[in-house]
Amino acid sequence: MPMSINTNIGAMVALQSLNVTNKALDMTQQRVNTGLRVSGAADDASSFQIAQGMKGDRAGFESVQIALGLGLATVNTGLKAGEAVSDLLVEMKAKIVQANQAGLDNNSQSALNDDITSLRNQITTIVNSASFNGKSLIASGSTSMTVLSTVGGSTITVSAVALDTTALGLNTITVIGSSGAAAALTAITSAITASSSRLASLGSASKAVQIQNEFTSKFIDIMSEGIGALIDADMAKESANLQSLQIKQQLGVQALGIANARPQTLLGLFRG
Repeated sequence: MPMSINTNIGAMVALQSLNVTNKALDMTQQRVNTGLRVSGAADDASSFQIAQGMKGDRAGFESVQIALGLGLATVNTGLKAGEAVSDLLVEMKAKIVQANQAGLDNNSQSALNDDITSLRNQITTIVNSASFNGKSLIASGSTSMTVLSTVGGSTITVSAVALDTTALGLNTITVIGSSGAAAALTAITSAITASSSRLASLGSASKAVQIQNEFTSKFIDIMSEGIGALIDADMAKESANLQSLQIKQQLGVQALGIANARPQTLLGLFRG
């Protein structure tokens, strides 16, 4: 190779090699900094396009998951309140059965009647407070609720079930007098049967929403895993590449320095 002070071929080759190394180093550093192999369309157009579409789908399912979570909270609020009402009905029945005992004096009947009235008032308090985000499913006049269950717009319908004392026919019961106690026993037995049936319906709806919520959560995880496989960087691999490229960069700088110093040897040819 001829030696020239105008054209330093060695320096040009060294510089080109160093530029390639610097470009690769910049890309590796970006991957290490962001944790992404594909951070834009320029990195990998097809993977970026697929990942963006999957991100859109995932965002839709995340919105569905929020709707399912709110729906489940509303249903479970009514369900837990209904279970508390059911327990109070059992307590009321125990008091009413006691009141049906023959030979009770007026004071005993009055005391039992007060206990029953107190339990009935507790039912009213529970039902009136059993709402989530302004929606109740167990008060008289409550309407059914639809819960968004898929990105396509499918819904799960949760029917309202009235569990207040009016709907259960307990507003006028009294155990004062033998006829009143007998009628109260019939009323409370019917109320327990009705509440159990309605709670079963609400429990089935809760289970349906819960199953869909769990499926949606798992599906979001699968989609996230798929997106990661497309665009996430392999940090162990990038760490090894980073060290390798840093060494190559240092060697490239040294090679360029040697190539740039080479024309200095020409001065020796002109010394006397």
